Amino acid sequence: MLQITVRDQDDVVRVRVPEGELVDLVRDMAQWEGAFLVLQRVPDLPDTYAQACPEDGSWTVEHRDGAQSRHFGARVTELERVAELLVGWARQDADWAAGEEWERIDFGPDPEPAPLDLPEEDEESLLAELRRQLAGGYATLDGLAETAQEYLVRDGHRPVGAEQAKQLADRLWLERVAEQRTWTGETDPERLARAFGALEAAGITARENFTCCHSCGNSEIGAEDPEARGFVYFHSQSTGHAAEGHGLSLHYGGFDGSSETTAAIGHEVAAALRAVGLTVGWDGDPSRAVEVTGLDWRRRLVG
Repeated sequence: MLQITVRDQDDVVRVRVPEGELVDLVRDMAQWEGAFLVLQRVPDLPDTYAQACPEDGSWTVEHRDGAQSRHFGARVTELERVAELLVGWARQDADWAAGEEWERIDFGPDPEPAPLDLPEEDEESLLAELRRQLAGGYATLDGLAETAQEYLVRDGHRPVGAEQAKQLADRLWLERVAEQRTWTGETDPERLARAFGALEAAGITARENFTCCHSCGNSEIGAEDPEARGFVYFHSQSTGHAAEGHGLSLHYGGFDGSSETTAAIGHEVAAALRAVGLTVGWDGDPSRAVEVTGLDWRRRLVG
């Protein structure tokens, strides 16, 4: 698997695609008007991406390497060459860009440093919230910057500007990326994802970090897959609890409203969790959440 995400013109995002699938996606660009692909690293890195789109009978390939002053583009005449370039970028081959005439695309000078100018209490509160989201593991760079800009808004006053928010989000994101590079082996959230994948394959809708709360989750989960036998999910509040060192509450059930179906789904969920080595606390009562205990919550960022 290539350690990238790929976003297309329909805003469909694919994570860690195989090399062959990336090549097929490039070929598909020739079939659709307005088609494009944007590739980002996993985990995402600020101002680092590659992209391609058709233009006037050829192809435009661009890449940015960490700053808008390092943004380059080339015109490529053969679609297969576009695929070679994007695959090379995704693999981080040392010579992936060789052989093309790259021109710098001028987006103006890089932004000047934009330090925060906040009361100490507000700054501490903002940093704590951003780090909380990073610890949960489901944050994106854009979402983190949005939180940085909106978190302290009061009475229409926005004390953190857009560039300040971006630079703060980038800094904290890179700190977390550096930290997670020290992690080795499979983490508990990755075990959980494997269990959810097995449940999904068995016809049970399984969603991570789904909606904000239990009420919203129960009202929205049925629309995820009308053909599913049942469901299991945890919401963002439960994510926060797990990241703080507590257990993780999983909500589950069938779609017929019966306690028998709910209990049966609960047993399947518990079995899938145990199969990947997680510890389950549940007594079989369909009115109680399935609790995953003893978690070491280190979810690797994707972005």
